[in-house]
Amino acid sequence: MNKRELNHLYTFRSIRPDEGYQAAEIERICFPPQEACTQERMLKRVSAAPELFLTAEEKSTGRLAGFLNGIATDEEVFRDEFFTDIQLHNPKGRNVMLLGLDVLPQHRGQGLASMLMEQYLGKEQRKGRKKIFLTCLPDKVKMYEKMGFKDHGLADSSWGGEQWHEMSCTINE
Repeated sequence: MNKRELNHLYTFRSIRPDEGYQAAEIERICFPPQEACTQERMLKRVSAAPELFLTAEEKSTGRLAGFLNGIATDEEVFRDEFFTDIQLHNPKGRNVMLLGLDVLPQHRGQGLASMLMEQYLGKEQRKGRKKIFLTCLPDKVKMYEKMGFKDHGLADSSWGGEQWHEMSCTINE
């Protein structure tokens, strides 16, 4: 699907405070239990850093189809504590650590994840952020490379008992 079609079907915006439970449910569907953000942590993220969420709301239903979320920091290496400690969020941080890209199964395969990422990168670039970091499983490396990320190899992260790749995208020099 092209951008125009996606913009016709979805509204891209920040998360609203009342959507934390919906985001937690989407996370539960999209990730295995040992990797998914708990409902409690998701609600804390929504409360502490709503500006670092970007949602795709399906216009026909008013429900979230997917979202991206992260926390801002001056750090440049992804660590597991970013997933669990919202106190590490520094609203003025020059970088963003992406904590999740979630798209419900019925909305996949049409470019929604790419559109969320493209809009997220643009939004954070306009804020003056320097880099966006993420970790992903090996089978997602190529997808993120197509979105502009560089693979740095295996990360120190062992979140959920998995081997992750650390990737970054420079959005401002």
